[in-house]
Amino acid sequence: MGQLITANVATNLYWLGRYIERIEATLYKVILAYDEIIDVNKSAGVELYKNFGIELSYNSALDFLDAALTGEHSSNMITLSGFARENAIISRNHLNNPSFGEIIALHALFQNTKKNHIQIDYKLIDSAQSLISEIWGEFAKREHKQNNDYFVRLGKLVEEADFYFRFHPEDEHSQTIINEVHTILNILSGEESSNSVQSQVQSGDASQTMNTIYKKIESIIIE
Repeated sequence: MGQLITANVATNLYWLGRYIERIEATLYKVILAYDEIIDVNKSAGVELYKNFGIELSYNSALDFLDAALTGEHSSNMITLSGFARENAIISRNHLNNPSFGEIIALHALFQNTKKNHIQIDYKLIDSAQSLISEIWGEFAKREHKQNNDYFVRLGKLVEEADFYFRFHPEDEHSQTIINEVHTILNILSGEESSNSVQSQVQSGDASQTMNTIYKKIESIIIE
């Protein structure tokens, strides 16, 4: 099936997908919290970042954007986009030029914002979201899927599932995502769709579901 890749590159592509999705999902949540801070609840940003295990402090809505996206914590955009950049560089030969360039540009956008003390606002976030849309668009353009596309897609879906379980545990859409994850896992492992796995996922809690997925990924990405 498509181009053969090493376990190391497969891992990097998988985490590339996860980090890009994590950035996109976090930006979406930050915008919602920003609007809520202005109009309804000044503590919305504090409550949001508790879900990431982070104690965030800020004095205003704009201060929240700065603290959330470039503050000194593990979920800031410089750190996350830096991880995406590192994974893209390692798996460079499996990315086309536009997608690679957009990943590098995404990291540079946040890095320059911090370095030059640029005020973070909707315009900057829109620029980041546009770059992310272009990155996903480049992966979607491929007419014939290869292993590298599936690993990136797998990472994206696993991260999306994690966010759904974290913020919307009762949302039925999470099951759709999980089913897509298992479809890709079956493709990568060369197995037929497994009804027993699907029923186990449906009957388990979020932690059990994600552990099942992680074990399957580990069995596929081996040295």
